Amino acid sequence: MLTNRQLFLLHLGQTSDEPLMLEIIKAEGIYMFGPAGEKYIDLISGVSVSNVGHRHPGVISAIKEQIDSYLHLMVYGEIIQSPQVRYAELLASVLPPSLGTCFFVNSGSEAVEGAMKLAKKVTGRSKIIYFENSYHGSTHGALSIQGSDKYKNAFRPLLPDTFCLPFNDLSSLAEINDHTAAVIIEPVQAEAGVIFPCEGFLEEVRKKCCETGALLVFDEVQTGFGRLGHLFAIYRFNVIPDILILAKALGGGMPLGAFITSGKIMTALTANPALGHITTFGGHPVCCAAGMASLKVIIEDDLAAACAVKSAIFRCELKHPLIKEIRGEGLLLAIELTDPRYVRYAIKNAPSHGIILDFFLFCDDAFRIAPPLIISEEEIKDACCKVITLLDDAMKNDTG
Repeated sequence: MLTNRQLFLLHLGQTSDEPLMLEIIKAEGIYMFGPAGEKYIDLISGVSVSNVGHRHPGVISAIKEQIDSYLHLMVYGEIIQSPQVRYAELLASVLPPSLGTCFFVNSGSEAVEGAMKLAKKVTGRSKIIYFENSYHGSTHGALSIQGSDKYKNAFRPLLPDTFCLPFNDLSSLAEINDHTAAVIIEPVQAEAGVIFPCEGFLEEVRKKCCETGALLVFDEVQTGFGRLGHLFAIYRFNVIPDILILAKALGGGMPLGAFITSGKIMTALTANPALGHITTFGGHPVCCAAGMASLKVIIEDDLAAACAVKSAIFRCELKHPLIKEIRGEGLLLAIELTDPRYVRYAIKNAPSHGIILDFFLFCDDAFRIAPPLIISEEEIKDACCKVITLLDDAMKNDTG
């Protein structure tokens, strides 16, 4: 009989020619476990998905309770389903009043697609502005507004009327004009290596959108649900978009995305034509139940507020000659090393040191640290010791 490793390579579509090939049979809290009893500290949370950790009891309980009631019933938006409406209500209660109407989908990419369609429908315009080194997903439309040609060129032609601006360049914002349907931006550029906006940049983007009638779209797929030390980045920067995109931690470990706006704007998808955006499995009741339970844990345990202290411990403990800089806030950190080759070595060999690290798409000289928000101070210190030992080995092996 073929092993899981062999089946993985034989029957699953691959995303690279060097997959990590790490087999996991169980995950609990901040830990992942291999078939031979290997134990790994998850320092990436499935890329900012498992904010309350793996298999949080509250999330598991909500999933089981919902499974006992029903699974899929009908395409999204036709039947009233308690997990959907109650989760939408909870989200509205923690967001500004202008972000009170939620359209649930399956993923961040689909949420981006829905937001672009909505902006075009509302404004009657086609021009979409995005920023260098931004990442909004890999579907055809989302890829069209990805801020790196490396991942786009093989799939051209993409959507027309999309324009890329440099991030943190105030002078470039003159490109936002009365032909612009939407400006889509990550308030913090995650895949660029955790790059923060310069002072006043987001405010100026907001101002230009107001002046021209363009819709401002925030992609908080990675920054949402407490990761920056605030429940959402909109509260970190005090800038409110017209449309908010959420995914990853939105589902508490289950696949779920959403674009959220005002009721007035969202009505554009209900007529001329009807079914302006539709999804079969978006807002799946089990996913919504899991996501709602996860958000309740984040709120009730005040996990966002604890991020500042935990972030400071990482910064204090991670001292090493190979570490050039630590960027970020809360539990979204980029550990920049002196040479990209050390980064490749660290990520490849991290499992042998009992930790899981990951790359950034558009930053090859740093690795990601974004553990579950539930990680304790002692667990952080343990993880940092493992990272330091890993970097010591990188130096010894002269991989740089």
